[in-house]
Amino acid sequence: MAIWLLKTEPAECSLDDIRAATGGVMRWDGIRNYQARNLLRDAVRVGDLCLIYHAGIREPALVGSAEVLRAAYPDPAQFDAASPLHDPASKAASPRWFCIDIRYREHFPRPLTLGVIKATSALAAMVLLRQGRLSVQPVTDAEWRVIAGLAGMAPA
Repeated sequence: MAIWLLKTEPAECSLDDIRAATGGVMRWDGIRNYQARNLLRDAVRVGDLCLIYHAGIREPALVGSAEVLRAAYPDPAQFDAASPLHDPASKAASPRWFCIDIRYREHFPRPLTLGVIKATSALAAMVLLRQGRLSVQPVTDAEWRVIAGLAGMAPA
């Protein structure tokens, strides 16, 4: 099982929205960054753990987790001319953008703020602190153990 950090702006899609979706299952779509797309397409697998990070708010934080239910498949929005995510250069035979399906697991007992992450030396090498804008990021097992402890839970 790999561990991924998925960034979202809660006004667009929050952990509560994922939990409220039918069966707690939601398509994780809208990725329009090639590096994040490559990770989704080439590395994210069914059963992987996803840490949900709320960004674009006053106090960004890791707030909970989900798991991957379906590995990468073409993001349907890229083909929908009415969608703001439409990409006229993307073709069905060679899709440019991918998405995954995730299922809600839990809210952390304590959200783990970016300030705490930055202040924790064991997390200094996190991709989040080096490539903060990347919406899909790997998290190491060691980082996950520290995050779980700081968030008040046992690692999966």
